[in-house]
Amino acid sequence: MKAIQLTAFGLDHLEEVKQSQPEAGPGQAVVQLKAASINYRDFLIAQGFYNPNLSLPVVPLSDGAGEVVAVGEGVSAVRAGDRVTPTFFPKWISGPGSYAEKGASLGCEVDGVLRDFGVFDAESLVKVPAHLSDAEAACFPCAGVTAWHALTVAANIKAGDTVLAMGTGGVALFAIQFAKALGATPIVISSSDDKIEKAKALGAEHGVNYKDTPEWGDAVMELTGGTGVDAILELGGAETLPQSLKAVAFGGHIALIGQLTGVKIEMPIFSIMGKTAHVHGITVGSRADHEAMMASVAEHKIKPVVHDTYAFDEAPQAIRDIGAGQHFGKLAVQI
Repeated sequence: MKAIQLTAFGLDHLEEVKQSQPEAGPGQAVVQLKAASINYRDFLIAQGFYNPNLSLPVVPLSDGAGEVVAVGEGVSAVRAGDRVTPTFFPKWISGPGSYAEKGASLGCEVDGVLRDFGVFDAESLVKVPAHLSDAEAACFPCAGVTAWHALTVAANIKAGDTVLAMGTGGVALFAIQFAKALGATPIVISSSDDKIEKAKALGAEHGVNYKDTPEWGDAVMELTGGTGVDAILELGGAETLPQSLKAVAFGGHIALIGQLTGVKIEMPIFSIMGKTAHVHGITVGSRADHEAMMASVAEHKIKPVVHDTYAFDEAPQAIRDIGAGQHFGKLAVQI
């Protein structure tokens, strides 16, 4: 079978190779992978920024979808013919997670989905709603579960609440779609008026251009009548967190997800204490989160925004393009 491996750090070291087709052992299933999607994390891994001590070679990408073609002894949850997505953390089934359960993620510590076939623990596979194509289904395991976990587990968002999505990448757009499905009011910030209008077409009710309005935290407070937002998906990091603390409501939630503007920050702790704000670190989610998300996706017929789709041999270019940040939504790869 064919696969793409990262043999050394650097985007020029993504190489197509031939591998033996895997067989299912007890408790496992073989999946013929049909599509994958790219996350910014995949770019960081390939460049050596995410984990410079990572053992190589490794097959990249955490997010994929395909069809079960064989199952091993003792497997009853899935069967041949089922369309599935592997979970981001194969060992994290439910609950808050542990070091052991989060110690192996696809496309990093263990081989990912940029290959024809993969063998997975059957308990790490989640069935795909019928209305999704393979490429669409492949967009959910990292970005989708991250947004779902932040909104439903960390912040317990409900109808009537407000949600701020930062930017227009995969996590942010899923946050808009999920917030809308939950009956909440989505707000988006972006440096592009065009992307703000596209986000509004997807369900965002308000948008702020942070390039034109650097103090966007104040603008969000005005949009909410001075109360602030109930949940913020904080994807920027060091430079955006102070504005998030301005924009969050008293008792609101900030989900720390990204680090696009840096990882270190100095700030008065009263900014958090004064608003009794909840600041959560989010690392994707469990299989239980993944299943709950997919149930909502099926109920509301949610589809991800796929900005572009690449052929298998164009996957290295897709990883380059995610780093350029010009996309609106997800980048997918047909396998």
